[in-house]
Amino acid sequence: MEISARRMSKAAGWSRRTGAFSAVLLLTVLVGNRYQLVETPAFLWVLGIVALLAAFALLFAGLAFSRLWNFGDRGGRDLSVGAVLALLVLAPFGIAAYWAATSPPLRDISTDFDDPPVLDTSTRTVDMNALSPPTPGERRLQTETYPLVTGRSYNLPFDRVLEAVETLLDRRDWQLAAPFPRAIGQSEVTINALARSFVLSLPADVAIRVADDGDAVIVDMRSASRYGRYDLGDNAARIVDFLAELDQEVAGQVGTAPAE
Repeated sequence: MEISARRMSKAAGWSRRTGAFSAVLLLTVLVGNRYQLVETPAFLWVLGIVALLAAFALLFAGLAFSRLWNFGDRGGRDLSVGAVLALLVLAPFGIAAYWAATSPPLRDISTDFDDPPVLDTSTRTVDMNALSPPTPGERRLQTETYPLVTGRSYNLPFDRVLEAVETLLDRRDWQLAAPFPRAIGQSEVTINALARSFVLSLPADVAIRVADDGDAVIVDMRSASRYGRYDLGDNAARIVDFLAELDQEVAGQVGTAPAE
């Protein structure tokens, strides 16, 4: 009686190779984007390719498991490695999809709806998100979702508040669009900068307006994502964190809290 040898599953080998390639490609493009070696549109396209490759790795693993279960093919280790790598690669995409489903469809956040700080558009291109005034629905959605996104009013000299803003910007790696303005002879200045999200390092334009209205110094802020239909809460978090730290900086100077 002749016993046939167990065959090696080709699908298992493809699962391992595809899963490994997707993981290496993901790490490579993340590092390249972090150090700005890859343009953001190309980065987003590569992320789509990575997700597709990881999905194929899972598909190959499923086919290999079916062959192993029904016909006794070899390749259990390869399909296990491929499936694990694919799941690890797809996990961030699943988290991002959850955030997109639970976050409001906003990408331009401002503390002043009627007169938002003006963003620098000199480096924006046509393939980036268009800047437009918020609709009534977007205003209501922002107010309900991000109640902490509010401007600040300080009973301090204009130059002291501007100095506090400069101190905070020095602590961040935001790229200023122009040299920081001086307070001499000024009653209103707008500082423009380019910030990046923490995880994917996606660019966002930021504008900080410091204005003296005679009774107090008003600080408003705006943050708008350059790419993507949703910002996943990034812009609101950036504004809230910056203004909260500005409150602490001002309170450390005068020992009082600002009005919102």
